[in-house]
This record gives sequence, structure tokens and C-alpha cells, in this order.
Amino acid sequence: MFVDQVKIYVKGGDGGNGMVAFRREKFVPNGGPAGGDGGKGANVIFEVNEGLRTLMDFRYQHHFKAPRGEHGMSKNQHGRNAKDMIVKVPPGTVIVDDKTKEVIADLVEHEQRAIIAKGGRGGRGNSRFATPTNPAPELSENGEPGQEREVTLELKLLADVGLVGFPSVGKSTLLSVVSSARPKIAEYHFTTIVPNLGMVETEDGRSFVMADLPGLIEGAHAGVGLGHQFLRHIERTRVIVHVIDMAATENRQPYDDFVTINNELKEYNLRLTERPQIIVANKMDMPGAEENLQKFKEQLPSDYSIYPISAITRNGLRDLLYAIADKLEDAPEFPLEEEVEEVTGLHRVIYKHEAEPEAFTITRISDGSFVVKGEKVEKLFKMTDFSREESVRRFSRQLRGFGIDDALREKGAKDGDIVRLLEFEFEFIE
Repeated sequence: MFVDQVKIYVKGGDGGNGMVAFRREKFVPNGGPAGGDGGKGANVIFEVNEGLRTLMDFRYQHHFKAPRGEHGMSKNQHGRNAKDMIVKVPPGTVIVDDKTKEVIADLVEHEQRAIIAKGGRGGRGNSRFATPTNPAPELSENGEPGQEREVTLELKLLADVGLVGFPSVGKSTLLSVVSSARPKIAEYHFTTIVPNLGMVETEDGRSFVMADLPGLIEGAHAGVGLGHQFLRHIERTRVIVHVIDMAATENRQPYDDFVTINNELKEYNLRLTERPQIIVANKMDMPGAEENLQKFKEQLPSDYSIYPISAITRNGLRDLLYAIADKLEDAPEFPLEEEVEEVTGLHRVIYKHEAEPEAFTITRISDGSFVVKGEKVEKLFKMTDFSREESVRRFSRQLRGFGIDDALREKGAKDGDIVRLLEFEFEFIE
């Protein structure tokens, strides 16, 4: 089974909790705090393995949760950092954040890595909070929560050349005779139901990767037929080879086929029109092909190259492969995402505008209680050890510093009102 799109959940490991401890050694009076920090949680890292060809493994495992860091220990011992979780993906995998639709990573080279979910830092032990006014704090932090997100993995094949065209025009046959690939070939539509890759070598020693993609039909960009599932694989190709049945064996006009397929490519992604396109007039060994080719040339704009071939008899293949290899030498790489980059010395800097998230929001619900939400506030809450009074007082001071007390008063909060944060409730006290 060929799997080229999956949705998964990833979570970085939580940081280990800091510890509250004190030195208790003979002959060491007033030993002071000795609680160690927690270890760092593990990152979820995706790494390219060129031995993989599909995303099949992800059909059976949808959740990837990295281990948390070790908790801090007494005698100022730091908890062990967790070992990163490495997830193997095939080359050509694009990772997209489901919530923001932002491309997190585009992994194409063997052993290329990207951090998809960061682990949380370890919480600080009470040694970190000692001050001249509070030399023996009974205060520590819980570990920072690891980053969690739902992502979509899309596999976009790494091919230099993509074969496009209607079903049964001879794309699979062409791939089978110019490479060692052995796609299924039969006389019915949609014989090819998965993309096939083949390595092609010309007589003068040049080589390139060619992909045979399932046939497109009218409306493919909107989900009609099989081809729409695999249009994404054309995005990486540098040259499009458009195969047309010049013998019109299915009573379609070759020029109509040409216009229809190009409209589908344009509707799917306008940037595909930037790709150089070579037209292959296939089935030239069949009756009527020569007459149709002359008519086709009269209708076609002059800036396209046409190569008449017969994939069955192998006539014209040598010139076609040379033409494709020549085009590839001049064709640039087409990035999937446009980014504004500035090169400074040896470093490449990518500037992206990111709006600063709101520190918190407050809403009042039907039962009269107030609900506080916000990434910063929720993280602060999770890192607070509520089993110790000193930690609770510190949390109250931090909320006041955020301006939450004043914001609640503005919303009409009075002494004794209930305030909710995550699944916990507090009383508002003036």
C-alpha cells in the first residue's frame, strides 16, 4: 500500500520537577538548600531515512510522545536529561502544523533532521531560589510542559521529471522502456494507482529520476478520479513531460487533452505553470497519428517542444531522453514555499512576522464564574508546585504581575467569586 498523507499527534517530553531539599550533614550547621534541578524533556525529532518510500508506518502509530526528564535530587544533583525521540521518515516528507497550516519542515536529504516538538526545560530546585532575605526557601518548580501539536505529513516524491496525462496514454509503458521500473500495465483506465519511480540514463551518461503518476482527468484538482490524490508529487519535479495519445484511440482530440490537463495543473497549483514542459506525442505507430500530429502542431503555441514517439516500438526515445536531460540542465529548483531570505556573511537569516500571543484572556460564563485562558498563564500554572505554600504565594504574585487581578476587577469580579484556570477553581479574594 502506498501511503503519502497522514495526520499524527506529537508531544515533546515534559521537564523533570525541581526538588526541595536541605543539607543534613554532621558538623555542617545551617546547611542550607540542596534541591537539584529537573532534567530537560526529550525533543521529537524527524529524521530522513532514504530506505523508506512511503508513510505506511504512520498508519499504525498516530501518537508520538517523548519521555520526560528525570526529577531533581537532593545534594544539588541535576536530573538526567531525556534522550530525544527519533522518528524516521522517507525523503520528500513535508510536515505541516494542522492548526496554523504552517510548513514546519521539508525533509529531502538522507539523515536531515528537524525538531517537530520541543521538550520542556527542567524545573528549578530550591537552591536556585535562595536569596539573602530568604536563605532557606521551601520553593521549587515543576518541569516545563513539552510542546504538543497535531501535524500532517505529506510525502512529495523526489523526482526530476513527472509524467502527466490522461489515463491509458502510455505513461507507464514509457517509464518501463526507458528505465528498469516495472509498473503494472494493462488496457484499462487507472491501471496505475500509485506513483512509480524509475532511474533513467541517456546514452551519453546523464541520468535523472522519472515519476509515472496516476492519470489525470477533468476535475482532478477538485477531487475527481484517482490523479488528484497524487498531484502533490508533481510539485517537486523540475520538468513536466506531458504524454498525449496522438492516435486518439479513445476518440478524444489531442489538443483538447493538452488543454484539459494543463488547466488541471494550473487549478491545483498556479506555480506548476512555471515548470518547463515537454510534449510527447505517443502511439505514433498507430493509424491516424501522423494526421492528428499535423493538426495538433497547428493548434499548439510555438513555445512548446513536441517529440513524436512510440513507446511500444521504442522509436524516438533517444531524442526524447536527450531533450529531457538538456532541459534538466537549465531548469532551476522550484521551492515548495516562498521565503524572504537575507544572506548575512556565512549565515542565512529567514525573517518571519509572528504576532505576540496574548498573555491571557478572561471570559465570564453563565454560572457567573470567570475563566482565565492563555498559553503563558497555563504554562506558569503547570510549573507551580501547589503542595507548598511558598510556591502558591509566588504563583499569586506572578498572576498579579501579569495584570490578571486588575483585569478581573474590570470584568466585575468581587470577593468570593470563582475563577477557573484549566480544570482548577480558585476564589477571588480582595
